[in-house]
Amino acid sequence: MTYRILAINPGSTSTKIAVYEDSDQLFVETLRHSSYELSGFDKVTDQYEFRKEAILKALKDNKIELSSLSVIVGRGGLLRPIESGVYEVNDKMIADLMEETKGEHASNLGGLIATNLAKESVGCRAYIADPVVVDELSSVARVSGHPLFERVSIFHALNHKAIAKTYAASIDKDYNQLNLIVAHLGGGVSVGVHLKGKVVDVNNALHGEGPFSPERSGTLPALALAELCFSGNYSIAQVKKIITGEGGLVAHLGTNSFQYVEQKVEAGDEKFILISDAFAYNVAKAIGASATVLSGSVDAILLTGGVAHNKKLMDKIIGMVKFIAPVIIYPGEDEMTALAMNGLAVLNGSEKAKEY
Repeated sequence: MTYRILAINPGSTSTKIAVYEDSDQLFVETLRHSSYELSGFDKVTDQYEFRKEAILKALKDNKIELSSLSVIVGRGGLLRPIESGVYEVNDKMIADLMEETKGEHASNLGGLIATNLAKESVGCRAYIADPVVVDELSSVARVSGHPLFERVSIFHALNHKAIAKTYAASIDKDYNQLNLIVAHLGGGVSVGVHLKGKVVDVNNALHGEGPFSPERSGTLPALALAELCFSGNYSIAQVKKIITGEGGLVAHLGTNSFQYVEQKVEAGDEKFILISDAFAYNVAKAIGASATVLSGSVDAILLTGGVAHNKKLMDKIIGMVKFIAPVIIYPGEDEMTALAMNGLAVLNGSEKAKEY
């Protein structure tokens, strides 16, 4: 039997969709939404109907009947902490997404749109897979230096898990038998410790922890940050932007493009060289720290995300961490395929959908 799967990945100003027949991609398209179009909505969740209609038009333009879909998999949003896996969209999930229980983010729309479209197609089910709130942290990893602050798991779970399973399959091993360190290097950076199928330690890649990234400051000197907050020169909104959105490369170099940074490094720009080297240094240091969680028993280190296309940068990181374990690079990310293959796994019975 052939299954047809729709994957939906809402971003801040776009909605990416793809349709698959089993593992074969029929088409993928990014639907762009202008600032003007989105300006009329007070909240992200208010955009739900607008984005749904854009998806329906794209499906029609590509001659995909809604009734032909077996399953729809949306990008998971900011939900309550859950373990890794595929979850069927239910009333509790819809309520948490609509009420923005854990925060406002475009990915919250994934499950909402998926379930509404599924209801319009007889026999179609709606799921999400490995949202950013996947939480498999060990108890000791949650403890910070003060009881007012608990370490939280927010990271690129979808790509982490997909790449880890891809690597496991490439060596004919079960992901649940391996000890891996996965570093996702994109707009945000997350370095996760995969202990036999569980991410037992990972930096909070959204709220200011770990290596800096193209747009995020990562871990900052705590006292200096506290003094800045009470200086009277910055609002809470501005501080949040310093942490996420206008930190990292944007703050240091005025760009979030590592492609541009690479060009400036090649041209010999000393400031760009320093910040590029500092990025590699911070990522490698985080990988080294992660190795201690596994007591040095690491089967492989996997580097992934858009920044992994930068070969010289990857060579610097590899040079610092290759003594720990073999390093394999998976440049870019394919979240659409990851979403679709999670849906297919439920359809063919290799994975069971969980209840939120």
